[in-house]
Amino acid sequence: MRTRSVLAIVVGALSLALVAVVVVVVVAGQVLDRPAERSIPVDRDAPPPPVAPLEPGTDPAAWARSTAERAEIPERTLSAYANAELRQRDRTPECGLSWSTLAGIGRVESGHARFDGAAPDADGRVTPPIIGIPLDGTNGTRRIPDTDGGRLDGDPDLDRAVGPMQFLPGAWERYGADGDGDGTADPHQIDDAALAAAGLLCRRDGDLTDGADWWDAVLGYNTSSAYARDVWSAAARYAQRTGIAVTG
Repeated sequence: MRTRSVLAIVVGALSLALVAVVVVVVVAGQVLDRPAERSIPVDRDAPPPPVAPLEPGTDPAAWARSTAERAEIPERTLSAYANAELRQRDRTPECGLSWSTLAGIGRVESGHARFDGAAPDADGRVTPPIIGIPLDGTNGTRRIPDTDGGRLDGDPDLDRAVGPMQFLPGAWERYGADGDGDGTADPHQIDDAALAAAGLLCRRDGDLTDGADWWDAVLGYNTSSAYARDVWSAAARYAQRTGIAVTG
């Protein structure tokens, strides 16, 4: 019953939600003018439409190649979301994280690594680097003094969010190290960034197929309810576009 009710919400709202409007929005801590889709009206704790888990042994690159056009997500970036789902499932199988939730976050944070003309190369390195505004307590931000000596964000005085998934340096030190465990994880590399985001979302003992746990996880990534609704809306659209939502 929960699945049907959630899908009904999406079907009823998409006629408005898919209308693109040009607005000024804050993405990656910066002001960005770009077409933005309306958020789907949704209540707190409603789970996004469930997406069928990727099969064990799925080749992320091949899957992305066959899915990117329908999802309307760049193939290289979609491959990173798929890889993160599969690898995080090996680490925390009870978490239930889907590629569509990671894609929702990537869409809101950096337009799938395309903010301000950026793009990942074949190796997944995003150039030019996506670096947020200095967190100096203005523009609705909390002041965060430098924690990394400018190593990741180039700012020796204040912290800035970095990379396509917009990690603060302190959070990257905690979750980015979970990449391959070899100390070479890079917040500007889309595979590393997506996997670190997966680790952050699954850090609690929750099940992200459950609505309340999903909202808790996403609000742990960004405490804004409006942000979480934007992520929910994007994840719902990707489930609908790809036609691989669980309906039974």
